[in-house]
Amino acid sequence: MNDKIIKAYALKNAIEHKGNANKNAVINSLFNEGLKKEDIPSIIPKLQLIINEINSISLEEQKKQFESLEKFIGKRKTREGLPELTDVKKGVIMRFAPSPSGALHIGHALTASLSYLYVKKYNGKFYIRIEDTNPENIYPPAYKMIEKESKWLFENPIIIIQSKRMALYYKYIEKLLKKNAIYICTCSQEKFKKYVQDKKSCHCRNLSLKEQKERWKEMLNPKGYKEGEAVVRFKSGMELKNPAFRDFPLARINLSKHPLQKNKYRVWPLMNLAVTVDDIELKITNIIRAKDHRDNAEKQKLIFHALGKKYPESYFLGRIHLKDLELSSSQMRKDIESGKYKGWDDPRLPTIASLKKQGYKPSAFHALAEQIGLSEVDKTIDRKELFLLLKNFNKNAIKMENFS
Repeated sequence: MNDKIIKAYALKNAIEHKGNANKNAVINSLFNEGLKKEDIPSIIPKLQLIINEINSISLEEQKKQFESLEKFIGKRKTREGLPELTDVKKGVIMRFAPSPSGALHIGHALTASLSYLYVKKYNGKFYIRIEDTNPENIYPPAYKMIEKESKWLFENPIIIIQSKRMALYYKYIEKLLKKNAIYICTCSQEKFKKYVQDKKSCHCRNLSLKEQKERWKEMLNPKGYKEGEAVVRFKSGMELKNPAFRDFPLARINLSKHPLQKNKYRVWPLMNLAVTVDDIELKITNIIRAKDHRDNAEKQKLIFHALGKKYPESYFLGRIHLKDLELSSSQMRKDIESGKYKGWDDPRLPTIASLKKQGYKPSAFHALAEQIGLSEVDKTIDRKELFLLLKNFNKNAIKMENFS
């Protein structure tokens, strides 16, 4: 292979990574120029010399040399790499937030990989946040499975569990009370639904701060309000166009026994409160999520503003319809318990445990996620096409491992 082509790709990689070219990444790029697996050993010595030379010069000098060699970079019709994030100056902080309802599967891996790739690109932090503030929908073994699978899929993720942060959520409820941004509502569901339909405020909304604090204490008191008798509501406004946004709930009494916390807590934050608090406390800078969470994002933005905080940059993914593929963790769990499958690593299941056992590498999922891209356009992929793509990326991943 022409030395100028090798050097062009090595310079391009170095410039994209703050002046340091990576041998494996350059080899991966050279496959697009016709490099064959059997030719890799012959170019390794030459490539290493070129990389050593490039990494020894300044970033400015690299850019200068690349200008004269850029013409040797093949122009691909398909998008190469992920698009730049907006307003990124330092390391990004991003998160992936699975529910512990079962093991991670290929759908989780593809969504999470986009955030992970950006964290790698911008040298940031990546949180795996297990969202378990709904005690009724938890599969206890999922905690360890999610932690184990996340550590395999991603390099150095920081794992946190929401139910271990309850004191923090209570602290924010008190902050919001002081800011007159929330209230404790004792209206029945039916009664409040009527207020929503009529765009009218209930009497609870305008009670004094002292009364609101007393009601909050009664929510926490085991001898106080019972389940269903009181909820914390955000003062978003009863005149809003979308009924779902009108004074939406933030916390409720739930007496179900929690797998980790048992019966220690009786008031549990709902998703929009817990997510907002964690995104603030973890200093999340950028969020990638499915576009069906757009309304939740808008609700969270309202809470951010009430607390005087800047909302993270958000990006939405179109739905990936995976035909002929069961991705419901709850359904997979039922099928395992009924004996249809031998376990979470059954080769017929699209779980990470199963795919890892079959020999798939983490970088194969990352590459497939990059190919699907950061787009709001819905995509439909059938099982056969999906696994054909994944297998091709896995072959490249194995090649890279063999020559690293």
